[in-house]
Amino acid sequence: MPRNDIAVVGAGLVGAMVATLLTQRGFRVSVFEKRSDPRKAGFQGGRSINLALAERGLHALRATGLAAQVLEQAVMMRGRMVHDPAGHSGLQRYGVDDSEVIWSVSRGGLNNLMLDAAEAAGATIHFDQGLAGADLDAGRLMLRSMDGTERSINAPVIIGADGAGSALRAEMHRHSPLGERIEELGHGYKELEIPPGKDPSAPFAIERNALHIWPRGHYMCIALPNREGSFTVTLFLPNDGEHPSFRTIAGAAAAEGFFRTEFPDALALMPEFTNDWAAHPVGTLATLYLDRWHIGGRALLIGDAAHAIVPFHGQGMNCGFEDAAELADLFAANPSDPAAVFAAFEATRKPNADAIARMALENYVEMRDKVADPVFLRKRELGALLTERCPTHYLPRYRMVTFTHLPYRYALERGQAQDVLVEQLLLGHESVASVDIEAAVRALQATLPPLPAEAFDRG
Repeated sequence: MPRNDIAVVGAGLVGAMVATLLTQRGFRVSVFEKRSDPRKAGFQGGRSINLALAERGLHALRATGLAAQVLEQAVMMRGRMVHDPAGHSGLQRYGVDDSEVIWSVSRGGLNNLMLDAAEAAGATIHFDQGLAGADLDAGRLMLRSMDGTERSINAPVIIGADGAGSALRAEMHRHSPLGERIEELGHGYKELEIPPGKDPSAPFAIERNALHIWPRGHYMCIALPNREGSFTVTLFLPNDGEHPSFRTIAGAAAAEGFFRTEFPDALALMPEFTNDWAAHPVGTLATLYLDRWHIGGRALLIGDAAHAIVPFHGQGMNCGFEDAAELADLFAANPSDPAAVFAAFEATRKPNADAIARMALENYVEMRDKVADPVFLRKRELGALLTERCPTHYLPRYRMVTFTHLPYRYALERGQAQDVLVEQLLLGHESVASVDIEAAVRALQATLPPLPAEAFDRG
C-alpha cells in the first residue's frame, strides 16, 4: 500500500473531521466505525445530544467548508443566564458583543454533516466494523462486524479517534504501556428536557440565546437550546455522600421533590420530568490522562481517545477538532514521516490538552459555586474594565479559551497571572468603583507583557 494510506478508527466527530482534512490534503484515508451509519440507522445516543461550538471548532470547520452550514443549524448562546433560588435570572455575557458567542449544535446532526464531508472529500467509511485487535508491529487491524464476521486489513499508519473508551488505545497499551490514568470526578449527570412550547411562533419557553445555569453550590442544572425550541437540561450532582446526591435521590418521585425545592422554575417547564428521569441513566464524568499518545509512526490517539475531559468548559469537541486541524497540517508538511509527525503532534498538543483538562475542572467549580458569588462578580467586573481600558494587556481567560487560537497552556498560565493581579488590585475594596483604574492599568502594564497577536485573531 502507498505510504500515504491512513486508517482512522472511529467515525464520530473527530474521526470524520481528521478524515476530511487529511483527504483534502491528498492522503488516501479509510475510516472504520463499529456502529451503523447514523445517516441511515439514526443517531445512536448515550452521550449529550447537543454540544457547545466555539472558535477553535469553527476554525477547523472553516477548513472543511462546513462552517456556514453548521451555523445555520445552530443556536447562538450569548452568555450564561444565571437563575437564582428565588427565580430571578440575569445574563452574564461571554464576550463584548455578538461577535463573541458560542453555539449550541446537535451532536447527531453535526456528525451526519461531517460524514458527508469526509466522503465528499474522498475518504472511504466502513460502518459496522468494530476493532477486534491490532498487530501494530505488522501494521494490521482485525475488524469484527455485527454478525461476528472477522477480517484483517493492512494498516501501516493508524489514527485512533474512537472516543474515551477507545479500543485502539487498549491495543496500543497492550503493545507498549501508555501510562494511562483516569481520574473520576465523583459527580455524575442526568439529562432531562424542556420541550418546545405549543406556539410555533415562540417555541422557546426561556431565553433562547443563552446557556442557562441554576447554580446551587456543590451541584447545578444547565440547559442548552435546541433549534426546534426545546432545551436539553442536565443535572450535575455528586454520585454519593449526603443529600443531595444520586445515591440519596432514589427514584423519579424523590427527584421531582428535589427539583421542586431546588429548581422549581425549571421543573415547571418539564411536563415529562418523571418519564425523562426514569428513561435516562446517570452518566459518568472523568478525565483521561496518558503519558504517551503514539507508538512510533504506527499508531496515534487524538480527541477523547487521548485526552477525554469533563464538559464544563464546552471544549471537548473544540479541542478534538483543533487536534485534527493541527495533525493534518503536520502531515501536509511532512507526508512521508508519520513517526516525526506523531512525535511533533504529541509534543505540541499534550501540554495544551493537560491545560484544558485542568481549566474544565476549574470551570465546574466556577459554574456551580461562583457565578452568583459577590467576590467572583467583582473580579469579573474589574477584569472587564481592564480589558476595555488596556486590551493589549488583559483578556479574561474564558475569552482566551473560547474566542481565540491562543494555546490552552498559554491561556491557563496567563489567566493565573491575571487573576493574581486582579485579586491584589481588589484588596481592601468592597466595590470596583473605589479602585483607581488608572493606577490599575499602570500596574497591569508593569506586571504583564502584551498579549500575543493570536489574542486578536478571530478566525
